Order: sequence, then C-alpha cells, then structure tokens
Amino acid sequence: MHQPLTKIYGHSLALLTDLYELTMAYGHWKSGTDNKEAVFNLFFRKNPFEGGFAIACGLGHLIDYLNRFHFCDEDLAYLSDLCGSDGKPLFEAEFLTYLKNLTFSCDIDAIPEGTVVFPQEPMVRVQGPIVQAQIIEGALLNIINFQTLIATKAARIRLVAGERQVIEFGLRRAQGIDGALAASWASYIGGCDATANVLAGQLFNIPVKGTHAHSWAMSFDSELESFDAYARAMPNNSLFLVDTYDTFAGVRNAIEVGKRLRSSGHDLLGIRLDSGDLAYLSIEARKMLDAAGFNKSIILASNELDEHIINSLNQQGAAIDAFGVGTSLVTGNGQPALGGVYKLTAVRNPGEKWRYCVKISEQAAKISTPGVNQVRRFQAQGEYIGDMIYDEFMLPQGTCVMVDPMDFTRRKTILEGTTYTDLLVPVFRGGKPVYASAPAAEIKEHVRSQLACFHSGIKRLINAHIYPVGLEKNLNGLRTELVMQARGIAAR
Repeated sequence: MHQPLTKIYGHSLALLTDLYELTMAYGHWKSGTDNKEAVFNLFFRKNPFEGGFAIACGLGHLIDYLNRFHFCDEDLAYLSDLCGSDGKPLFEAEFLTYLKNLTFSCDIDAIPEGTVVFPQEPMVRVQGPIVQAQIIEGALLNIINFQTLIATKAARIRLVAGERQVIEFGLRRAQGIDGALAASWASYIGGCDATANVLAGQLFNIPVKGTHAHSWAMSFDSELESFDAYARAMPNNSLFLVDTYDTFAGVRNAIEVGKRLRSSGHDLLGIRLDSGDLAYLSIEARKMLDAAGFNKSIILASNELDEHIINSLNQQGAAIDAFGVGTSLVTGNGQPALGGVYKLTAVRNPGEKWRYCVKISEQAAKISTPGVNQVRRFQAQGEYIGDMIYDEFMLPQGTCVMVDPMDFTRRKTILEGTTYTDLLVPVFRGGKPVYASAPAAEIKEHVRSQLACFHSGIKRLINAHIYPVGLEKNLNGLRTELVMQARGIAAR
C-alpha cells in the first residue's frame, strides 16, 4: 500500500493547514453551522510551462494523509497556547475538545494519478461537513499542486527524450526533504526511468541508479587508476564520469578499463558527460567507443538539462543514450507553482437541497464553476476530442454542447453515442477509503497510454494546441445566471 507520509512522519499532520481554516472552523462551531455540508473543487486555471496539458499526481499521498487525519494531544496543546490580539486564548477549550473528537467523514472523488488533465477541470472533489472540508484544504493543495507540476515537467522531458533513458538526479537541489521525495515520485510517474534518490526508491518501490562523482576520480593519483578501482569494486555497474580533467582522455581511460572488464567476463556499461558541448562531445565519444568495439556502451549526459536543452541536443544530432535531469525537473524550473485552487461550489444544511455557489471576478478565468461537478472525456477513432464539465444533478442527455468557460461563443457539439469516460472516481465514502492506489509502474504506463491518445499539438513545447474543455450547456447557463444574480443584473 502506498503510505509515504505514514513511513516518514510518526505524528499527526492535522496542523498542516493555514490558520484561517481553523479560525473559520471555530466560527462555524460557535455559530452552530459546523455540520453544514459543502462541496469544494480543486482545480488549476492555466497549463504549466506554457504547455498544452498537465499530469494529475499526488493522489496516493493525499489518501495517506486523509487516512491518518486526526488532532493529537500535542496538536491541541499547541493550539491552546495561541492567543488573539487581546492576549487571551484564540480558541476555547471546548472547541479543542471538538477537534480532538473530530473524525474525518467526507466523500472524496478524484481523477486518478497519471491522467492527463486541463485547466478548470476538478481534479479532486470534496463533499462533507464544511469544517472538515476546509481544514484539509491546505494539505490537499500542497500535495496535488507540487506533484502535478513535477509530473508534468517529467512528461514533457519524456516526450522529447523519446525511448532513451531519463534518470532523475535532483535530490541535492530539491526544495527540502519532502520536496525531494515528492519530486522523485512525481518524476517517475511523469516518465523518468529511475531516480538517484535511494530513500525514494525504498519508499515508493521505484528503480534507483547511480555511478560516481568527480571526487572519486580526484581522490586517486590518476583518472585511470580511479576507473580501474571502481571497476574492480563494481564490475556490474561500471559507467565512468569522463570529464574530470580532459573528456577525450577520460573516454580513452574508460575504454582501457572496459577491455579489462571484458577479460573478466563483464563489460563497460558506458560513460557520463557532465560539462562542455554535450552534442559535440557525445558524437566524438561515440566514434571512439564504436571504434574500440564498445558499440553497446551507452553515453549518459547530465548538466542542468531540461526539455528545451534535450530538444536542442536532438536537433544537433547528439549521440546521447540517456539523460540525467536534476535541478530543472525537481524544482519545476520555469513554473514555480501550479497555481491550483480550492473553491466552494455548493452548500446545504443536512437533508436540504444544494445551494450552488459561484465566486465572481473581473477576470473571467477566476469565475468559479458551481455545482457537484464531474468531468466527461470523449473519444473518437482512438483519439480524445474534448472534455466536458457537467453537474451530477444535470446529467447530459443525447447530443451535448459544451461551452468554453473563457469565451461563450466557442462551442463544441458532441454527438449522441460518442464514447466517453467520466474521470472523477470515488476515493473516500463517509471518510473511509474505497480506492486503492495503483503501483508506480502502472501509473507511469497510464501516463504514456493517455498521452498517446491526444493530438500531437497539445504535446508541443512551444505554442501548444488548446485542447477543448467546456461546460455542459445547461451548467454554463446556470453559472451565467448565478454570476448575473451576484452582480445584481436582472435576467432578460
């Protein structure tokens, strides 16, 4: 079972929330509205990296977090010490007892990890007591935002790398221990073949790979001696970093040690280039290796790589078989955050009908979508052709019309009988898990198979095609009506 947080942390994570979630919870408790039911949607407004898609990631961590959600005595002792502006306790003791007895009971629906997703689509839908739904907001956004960002970056790198190996090298440059571990998971999901982070390999059961650093070569009297010592120690893992002093001399030394390896029944796995003109050096190194009979020995390149540099290396005809990608991948270089949000879309008193909510803004992209929403993905002739957001209490019937939420004049008609899949699946019911996360390798394959079914235009690095995502016509009409009411505009 995927339990990364349980393995790393031995205590409650209930305080992984913003203070205003707790002050609002206190306000509901004081007002007697803490049992009011709410629906919240987690979504993002813009594709990351100026691309055409994102990869949903983080659901496994989210499930683990919710499975162990509770306020422990240590949490409550800390909250009891918080004071307001008058120096008096911020929270009453009775409220802290309420938190101590709080049992998670929400329904959660989510889009499975590894699914291709787009702006405005609810990735996670939370339904249940409003206090609970609010308190978990910060953690849900923290988990889903970061991991979706990194998985998307990894998928972009995988697309340009093709069938060549990609290894995540980012531990030392990641944003802290949590950032490093989450990035290793998300990178593998997005398309990396392995990580150099051994703890991530243990926690997530993903492959680990690594060779040696420049310090290894520098710690011996000569580079040749260092390669020879490494080969004797690890004859089944002999991939040498050749640019400590002189790259071509390093390649020659690797070849010499490779011949000794063959005499003992092993082989030269390859060489690694970590500086200089990677395109030129790889081409020349390939010639040297091939001339010496090491046609199967690979060339691994690293050094601040990302999808754009790898794409450039491809265009230059670089003879690179594998890429080590670190800083740019695990930090989401080019996009510091996904920008996902968590918005209230419906509220009711227990047993009553839902009252749909909409947040309005001067910016069209920030007007929320009301309702208990689901996402329906349509497919024709093996290719995905559009995603429609609809309300579960207004089920689409027959031929459907979906309206672009950013431009009501842009519409797409989906004919009756078109194949579809509803993306949000039950994850929790009444606070109990009803969904089992898939193994990492299975999620990774899901990413690959998903991307294969989309038009190549959405996978471009630059000027990506805009995939059709729209609101079901009736839902769009309801949204428009609620916006007009909120602005005091009478319907005509």
